[in-house]
Amino acid sequence: MPKAKRSGKSKKFDYNQDRKKLKKKFIKKANPRIENTQIRNAWDNKKSMARNLQEMGLAFDPNRTVPIAKSRLLGEDRETKAPARIVTKPYLLNQLEEEANRPEKDTKTLSADLIEYVQYMVREHKDNYKAMARDEKNYYQDTPKQIKRKINEYKRCHPDHFNSFMDSLAAPEPMVK
Repeated sequence: MPKAKRSGKSKKFDYNQDRKKLKKKFIKKANPRIENTQIRNAWDNKKSMARNLQEMGLAFDPNRTVPIAKSRLLGEDRETKAPARIVTKPYLLNQLEEEANRPEKDTKTLSADLIEYVQYMVREHKDNYKAMARDEKNYYQDTPKQIKRKINEYKRCHPDHFNSFMDSLAAPEPMVK
């Protein structure tokens, strides 16, 4: 049988390759990138993932943490007990709970074009959605329900902006002599 082509060649040292950089690259790949700042600060690279999570009071294996009661055909149900955990970093759990309990900010916003479109429709037609649908500025041929939905979205995303806009509409215009 013939040999593979490269098998006869001896391996040569690559002088152009930086070994220090290679080692750093492999270490960086091996260690996980942790997005959560609290967990990242409490993480110890010298310990295993299971040990790190156990010290933080988090679950590595949910099947072990919350065991399911095994039912037997004959006799009573026997509950398997979860292994005792030693939490050495309880402050992390408190920080995570505090972060989870904070209300989430609604960061959704609308485009300037859509805001301008909604303001024009409300300024011209007040709350007559059928007239808005027939308006010549309704380029995308939105139905009355679609326009109503866009107006409600504007109210929800920018409530203070919408209220100031409605107040400016309600204010009487000064008479010019």
